[in-house]
Amino acid sequence: MKKLRYTFKSDILFKMVFVRYPSLLKAFVSAVLEVPVESITDFEIINPEMTPAHIESKFCRLDINMRVNGKRIDIEMQMANEGNYPERVMFYWARDYSSALPAGEDYSTLPGTMIVSILDFELFECAEYHSCFKPLEVTRHTLLSDKMGFYFFELPKLPSEIDGGERLILWLSLFNANTEEELERIDKMGVSVMSEAVNAYRNITTLPEYRELERIREKARHDEAQALNHTRQIAFSEGIEQGIEQGIGQGIAIMARKLLKRGRPVEEIMEDTGLSYEEIEELRTSHTNL
Repeated sequence: MKKLRYTFKSDILFKMVFVRYPSLLKAFVSAVLEVPVESITDFEIINPEMTPAHIESKFCRLDINMRVNGKRIDIEMQMANEGNYPERVMFYWARDYSSALPAGEDYSTLPGTMIVSILDFELFECAEYHSCFKPLEVTRHTLLSDKMGFYFFELPKLPSEIDGGERLILWLSLFNANTEEELERIDKMGVSVMSEAVNAYRNITTLPEYRELERIREKARHDEAQALNHTRQIAFSEGIEQGIEQGIGQGIAIMARKLLKRGRPVEEIMEDTGLSYEEIEELRTSHTNL
């Protein structure tokens, strides 16, 4: 089998395809929400920008944030389990939800906000590839509000056999494709929107602009890995008498304090260090000059 050089698991490719081909994004969202495409009348990508300078940042987070029929929907493509993922998506939801209320407006105008996570790892101990969480009363299962929703799609749990009648599985299988043969199998299923998506993939991956962004992202990842390795080495040398694990913890704390001093957002520091929101806030409060 011929391995694909680029796959949809790359957040750059994922975002560029859907920004350049919004009709495909609308089709995917309709499959996630289980509504007809024609029923989506209000549709806007809020953050289409993807500049080289942004990609070069070690803290770049490429999501797709959009407005769909009055709701806010954020789509994340996550390749690796970096820890605390449920807490991270709840943080993203809280930020998006609270920032959507204009000054002086009533709370009732807050839009429904959904976080859609496509994961290339197993997060939950269950056989199902799709999990949806909403706030329910623990005994009666009464829905508290329809304005909160978390959708998780775990690609390793997808069924090996697919057919053209399951729109959502077709999309997820496309995102999960690693070989040319898998792409061709999806293309030949006779589903027009999936053939369009495969063609969009082929068009985008031949663009010099896309390949340059991938090169910049790869360099940023190498730089980030080098910086973290250097921090660990410092931690080993400074904290060796207290044990290797404690040394690593000290080094990560040092790095987190430096990032706080530089004014980096807390969620970016969480992603880079693996620390929780509470641990970072404790570092901030214990050092009054941060």
